[in-house]
Amino acid sequence: MRWFVRGDLDGFFGLALDNLVQLLVIDALCRYVLGFDDALILGRVLPAAAVSVLVGNLFYAWQAHQLGRATGRDDICALPYGINTPSVFAYVFLVMLPVKLATGDARAAWHAGLVACLGSGLIELFGSVGADWLRRHVPRAALLSTLAGIALTFISLGFLFRTYATPVVGLATFMVVSLVYFGRFRFRGGVPGGLVAVLLGTALAWILGLAPVGAPPTGVALHLPIPVFGDLVEALGGGYLWTYLGVIVPMGLFNLVGSLQNLESAEAAGDRFPTMPSLAANGLGTIVAALFGSCFPTTIYIGHPGWKALGARAGYSWMNGIFLTIVCLTGTLGWIAWAVPIEAGMAIVLWIGIVITAQAFTATPRAHAPAVVLGLLPGVAAWGALMLKSGVRAAGGTFDADLGVKLTQADIHVNGLFALEQGFIFTAMVLAATTVQVIEGRFRRGAACLLVGSALSALGLMHGWDWGVGDTVLVSTPGAAMDAAFGYAAGALVLFVAPWLGERVARGAGGEHG
Repeated sequence: MRWFVRGDLDGFFGLALDNLVQLLVIDALCRYVLGFDDALILGRVLPAAAVSVLVGNLFYAWQAHQLGRATGRDDICALPYGINTPSVFAYVFLVMLPVKLATGDARAAWHAGLVACLGSGLIELFGSVGADWLRRHVPRAALLSTLAGIALTFISLGFLFRTYATPVVGLATFMVVSLVYFGRFRFRGGVPGGLVAVLLGTALAWILGLAPVGAPPTGVALHLPIPVFGDLVEALGGGYLWTYLGVIVPMGLFNLVGSLQNLESAEAAGDRFPTMPSLAANGLGTIVAALFGSCFPTTIYIGHPGWKALGARAGYSWMNGIFLTIVCLTGTLGWIAWAVPIEAGMAIVLWIGIVITAQAFTATPRAHAPAVVLGLLPGVAAWGALMLKSGVRAAGGTFDADLGVKLTQADIHVNGLFALEQGFIFTAMVLAATTVQVIEGRFRRGAACLLVGSALSALGLMHGWDWGVGDTVLVSTPGAAMDAAFGYAAGALVLFVAPWLGERVARGAGGEHG
């Protein structure tokens, strides 16, 4: 097991691009939505994000190297790691923006974000102790189908749209990626396919006028990370923790379960990493982010099978950490965004989404395919809700209950859509796990899965929602989604009494299909 192999270059280009997108989004949201100034963004948020990403990437590279030494293998791929995308949007719009609107103070909004980030990290750290039990007892279809729902929609479809918005760049680079990673094609001289795709995409973007993007930056400067203990203590005394507990707890659990699913994805690809230290390192990365001034949790990324198939091992991880650290500490992020548009490298990310979606079917028993499909649907619903909301905002519409009435009259049942959106990762797991148990004839275990869904709904971790400022918000108070809780309970009752009402017949007999 070496610290660097040629395939790490391909993995580095894809993972670094993914992380760069997160940094660009953070910069834009902090600057234009929250009103952060350069001193706060360049001097606090980005350097802290760099520290959190570097710490995690170095750990996961070391972890992969140690696993390779212990097993005598040279093909271990490090867990991909970076800033958690859902948490970025959740903490900006559900925590920091309400504080900014209420106080008019960007620094108060930053303090609220620090508390939310710290709370998420603590949940991830302490939750790592019992996460291995979940990993052993939750069916693989329930874990992988949830990832596939996210990969199919938030990754694949979004970048497919961008591909056809700029088809010359998009399709040309995607064919390069397809040649190398689907067709097992190798360029002369061993030039990495990811590098070829990015260089071709960048050249075409400049020729077509898609680049450069905006005005060139004015220069670079060194911004060293500095602990913000005083600000964090002040923030903890500001009452933000209790006020936004309903956002912090679900997002912390979301990150924990999402990272657990990504560990399952890695195992399905052949690399079994120990659960507790992998999740604990993730939680520590988030805590480090808050201690140095970032409001944005880190996570183990979707995509390990894709990076492994690229030939990435340990090197792509530590390279990514060092590269992003340089970008954040020197202010060169603006130069990269100016010269290399997202279109130049989006084919690699699109391919990753396709691989993850396919794995949900190929790495589970064939009979469990219906469970995988059902597990995909809540992710599709969450993505559809995002598209709906973005469309309403772009059109200048008013986002409130009156809009909900009009959409319902148009046969778009947004009450169900927004209920599915809230806590969709748990919903997907409950539905897929229940379906696996039913397929295997373990009806009362299926009933137990539905009772878990009932409990999560009753506690406010799924399906509770209300109209917010330009968006829906999760209502996580107990009793907020009792209709869903009673629905899951009714379904559990059906499965529980089923053994008394009839019996299973052999597959293909008695009117069953297939």
